[in-house]
Parts: sequence; structure tokens; C-alpha cells
Amino acid sequence: MSTTTTYVKQPRKAAIAAWIGSTLEYYDFFVYGTIAALVFPKIFFDDADPATGTLASLATFGVAYVARPFGSFVSGHIGDRVGRKSVMVGTLVMMGASTFLIGCLPTYSQIGLWAPILLVLLRLLQGLSASGEQAGANSMSFEHAPEDRRGYYTSWTLSGTVSGQVVAPAIVLPLSTFLSEDQLLSWGWRVPFWLSAVVVVVGYLIRRSLDETPEFEAEEARGEKPSVPLKVLFRDHWRGVVRVFFAAFIASTGTLFSVFGLAFATSDEYGIGVSSTVMLWLAIVSNFIAIFTIPYFGALSDRIGRKKVFLTGQVGCAVSLSLFFWSVTSGSVALIFLTGIVFNSFLYAMTNAVWPVTYSEIFPTEVRLSGMAVGTQFGFALAGFGPTIAVALAGGDSSGWLPVSVMVVVICLISGTAIALGKETYKTPMNKLGGDVPAPRSAMSPVG
Repeated sequence: MSTTTTYVKQPRKAAIAAWIGSTLEYYDFFVYGTIAALVFPKIFFDDADPATGTLASLATFGVAYVARPFGSFVSGHIGDRVGRKSVMVGTLVMMGASTFLIGCLPTYSQIGLWAPILLVLLRLLQGLSASGEQAGANSMSFEHAPEDRRGYYTSWTLSGTVSGQVVAPAIVLPLSTFLSEDQLLSWGWRVPFWLSAVVVVVGYLIRRSLDETPEFEAEEARGEKPSVPLKVLFRDHWRGVVRVFFAAFIASTGTLFSVFGLAFATSDEYGIGVSSTVMLWLAIVSNFIAIFTIPYFGALSDRIGRKKVFLTGQVGCAVSLSLFFWSVTSGSVALIFLTGIVFNSFLYAMTNAVWPVTYSEIFPTEVRLSGMAVGTQFGFALAGFGPTIAVALAGGDSSGWLPVSVMVVVICLISGTAIALGKETYKTPMNKLGGDVPAPRSAMSPVG
């Protein structure tokens, strides 16, 4: 039975499933960041001073990124051994359940120290889920895509991710606007988390209906699946993992914008006084625009190459995010929106559009999900704690945007170097990807 007649690609269905699933999954993940910046310092750490409460609350945001590297080993093994679909369904269910339970937690005033402890435990489960979500969705859409449109179809995963970042503040905004502070702190903050019950049902039904990728099924039919994918990954493709690890630092600019930027603009200790409504609207508008610019930049990378788009975005992120932090201190809503949209909707969108396909093309099918999961999740650990580090650098002073901007430049320099040193792969055929391995190690023989 031939591979060409047995395995049929479903690029549009895979891209839509990746987009919808990522939207639902990252709604859960980012609603936490929004609530952590606005509410959690007051209800889970209310015995601390405001600055310490903000720092501790953002640290719980970063805790999920500690779990993600460990979860990447599990999701990577399952995805390359059992299948991409198993990872996509499993991560969604875990994320939805843990998010719903966060909405059920008692506060510090009710059970004391147990409140932040339980919050951290559930946040860890969110991190374990997120560790395999993007790698699974990226592998699925990448392996279903036509050879000459891999950038476009794979970019839909990240378009879904920013869609989740639109929905999250869009849910929080009316609550923070129309509820009194007492109502928001007592029960209003729980509503976005409880909505994850809908997320689980809808996302599960969508992802369950998607077929496994032709590349994975063909590999399985040939008996070429490695029994221990991680062993093959670290033996033959460790250079790719290292490259992805450093390149993934660029994700830190996203969390610095969305989480630290929100706390910096609205928290009392900085004395800037920008309203949370303004910052939530910025998140909604800039991410909404990015939903459409990301597929455009993904398609552009199919024509001119991954590196040109990626490197342009990285240089732009270093400049535009620094300007955004400065604009926040000015208090000018127009300036905040201008610099925020330039950063998030265009320059950061460039990097988000091409990293899924860039990282996918570094690895062959046998370890693709493992390579992306392990490389990105260890690199994303910095993104998780980026807001916490930024709060410490800012030191409760509005002039603290300067050292944070230096941090941004260093992050972009490291990530850009990792991309610049790699080879261009946008014209490399699928069966030649990951082919820079020495011949004795790259020979495809049954491993499982």
C-alpha cells in the first residue's frame, strides 16, 4: 500500500483545528496573566505591601514556565511515539480543568497560606499542559501543509494564540469596568476561569475529529518510529535543540509587553496612573490586528525565507518595546496605543508568524514534536519569569523602564544570533529536513 494513496493531507482542517484549539488553550493561559496583574496581589497576597504583592503575583505567573520544560519531555515522547493528536487533545483537557479549578479557589483571607500554595499547584498544571500545546499543534499543521506553504499554514497556530489573548482581556474588561472593586475581588475575577468548562468541551470535540498527520502515519507504517524519541533527539539533533532554546528567548518580549506592561502602567507603586481599561483595550486591539498580520508574515516567509522575516521582527522588537515602556511613563493614551500596536501587531507578530515553521524545519519527523517542545519550553522559562525580573529591575520607580529596556535588547540580541547562525530552510523538501546530522547517525533504520 503506497504512502501517496493512503495518507491524504488536510492542510485547512489542520490549520483551523490548530487555530481554534490554540485560541481556547491560550485564553485559559493568558486570562491568568491578566488577573494576576490586576487582582491576585490583593486577594492571594493581601498581607504584603503592594510592591511585594505584585512581585509575588507575577511570580505565580512565571511558575507555569518552570513546569513547562519538564512537561516537554512527556509531551515530546508521547507526540513522537504515540501521535500528535494525543498531545493536542490531552493538553487541552488538562488546561481547561486546572483553569476551572483556579476559579474555585478560596482566597488568602479565607484559608491563609494555603491559598497561594493551591494557586501555584494549579498554575503548574497549566504549565504542564502548555508545554505540549504549541508543539503538538505546530507539528500537526506543519505536516499537513503543502511543501511551498508551510509557513502560512503553520502560522495559524500562533494566530490562534493571540486570538486567545484577545478573548482573555475582552472577558476581563467588562468585569473590571462595570463591577465595583468589591464585586471584582469577591466573585467577578472567578468568571473568566469558570468559562474554561466551555473551552474544554468545544476544544475536545474539534480536535478529536482531526486525523493524524500523513508524515507520522507513514513513519509508523514503515516501522521507523523511535522507541525513545528523546534519546534520538539528544544524540543526533542536540544542536537544533540548543538553537531553538536561545531563539525562543524572543517570547520574553511578549510577556514583558502583556504582563509587566500592564502592572507597570496600572500599579500604585509606579505612580503612573494609566487605567487598566486603557491597557486592556490595547491588548484587545493590538492582538486582534495580529490575528491577521501573523498569517500574512507566515505567507511572506514562504516567498522570501524564514530568516529575513524573523530577524526583522527581532530587531524591531528591541526598539519598539523600549519605546512602548517609555510611552507608558508619558501617560499619553495615543502614544501608548501607537507604540503598543507597532510592537505587538507587527514586529512581534513577525517573530510569532515564523517561529513555528522555523523550529519545525530544524527537525525530522521522528523527533519534530520532541525537538520543538523541549527547545521552546526551556527557552520559554525566561519568558515566564521575564515580568518578575522586570519588576525587580524597575524597583517600583517609573524610571525603571530603562533597565527593563536594556533587558529587552539583550534578549533580542541572543535570540537574533541563534536565528542568524542557522541555515535557511524554506525551500528544503520535507524529507530532507534535519538532514545536517552526520551520516552514520542519520541513517533511517527501524528504532521501535
